[in-house]
Amino acid sequence: MTPRESELRAMFALAAPLVLTELGWMAMGIVDTMFVGRVSAEAIGAVSLGTSVFYAIAIFASGLLLGLDTLVSQSFGAGDLEDCHHSLVSGIWLALFLIPGVMGAVWLFIPLMARFGINASVLRDTTPYIRALNWSAPPLLLFLCLRRYLQSTGIVRPVLVTLITANLVNAAANWIFVYGNLGAPRLGAEGSGWSTCFSRVYMLAALVYIIWSRDHQAFRVNWRPDFRRIARLLKLGLPAAGQIGLETSVFATVTIMIGKLSADMLAGHQIALTVVSTTFMMPLGISSAAAVRVGQAIGRRDPEGASRSGWTALAFGAGVMSAAALAFLSFPQAIARLFTPQPAIIAAAAPLLRVAAFFQLFDGLQVTATGALRGAGDTRTPMLCHFAGYWILGLPLGAYLCFHESLGAVGLWMGLSLGLIVIGIILVWFWRRTARGFR
Repeated sequence: MTPRESELRAMFALAAPLVLTELGWMAMGIVDTMFVGRVSAEAIGAVSLGTSVFYAIAIFASGLLLGLDTLVSQSFGAGDLEDCHHSLVSGIWLALFLIPGVMGAVWLFIPLMARFGINASVLRDTTPYIRALNWSAPPLLLFLCLRRYLQSTGIVRPVLVTLITANLVNAAANWIFVYGNLGAPRLGAEGSGWSTCFSRVYMLAALVYIIWSRDHQAFRVNWRPDFRRIARLLKLGLPAAGQIGLETSVFATVTIMIGKLSADMLAGHQIALTVVSTTFMMPLGISSAAAVRVGQAIGRRDPEGASRSGWTALAFGAGVMSAAALAFLSFPQAIARLFTPQPAIIAAAAPLLRVAAFFQLFDGLQVTATGALRGAGDTRTPMLCHFAGYWILGLPLGAYLCFHESLGAVGLWMGLSLGLIVIGIILVWFWRRTARGFR
């Protein structure tokens, strides 16, 4: 077997469970949207707005934990399991330090939403939803820390099983609390927030058990905070968090802008955003595999293997997103109809999916290149590219097309599409330069 064939098999073996894990993660949002989609357009809009606000804050914080990809995978590649444990404990401390800041920021943002001119009926459902969702921040951040440790050491299947079963917990809780079954109160959008919270508590408990059962020594270490190691995590994680924050906040900003248009338009945007976020989970899983494979190759001092891992991941990412683009162009109405039977919402979502088809390939390339660069220890370049592509080019152009040219939500999505295309091209070029430097 040639080195290229060996890498293809190894990358697929690692990436496939990670892709399914990301899809399982995204399935929770899809299930939430489907359940509230049977309630009202306002309920869908509330979930869209609430999740955008929450994730703009929480996912930025979780990005600070991405330094674990680099430190743990390189230590694991070098055969230093004790150092992997050290990074895990430092990651847990970092997550604990972040929890109060995340929850406090979300609480402070809630009263500010009324000042953005959001549709009053949507805002009425958003406030209780986001308050319930905010209680999921502690289990979410700790779960993400444990997950990054596991996948950086090549343990991915148990994480996948956890996500699959968590979806069952989430769906059951939605059925109970959104619709008021089994004697529970009918909470609508708020019930969906509590369902997400319960499922994340379950996910955290499952990963703690998995790590403990596989490696008792992982938690039998010195638990005193190592601020030098935490600082290393922050040095790697801050740019990665900045990149994620720039990406999630730009979509949160777009959601707020669309919230000024109409409830149907916002609901259509939420459906389209849920769909593209789902397809994004595929290259995101491949990106995580790229970070692990590149980092482990660097840890064992195999520069050719590191380069081969990155390019293999890029090929996988480009392939799956090309298929997604074809589906968006061919069946936009059918895809939207999976979420709601309301014709006005379907009519709002379908053109957004057509626009999304044009940036799918480049979205796959940019996130996969970001993972490969993170495995090599470069988290700064993706952050700068996302800032320029989204905030300097994409969002201003989209706002102009939306409000000045009266293209509405389609105009905003067109601007973001162009920004993503530029980001994808630049990051592939940077990976090419980095891979040449390995030799």
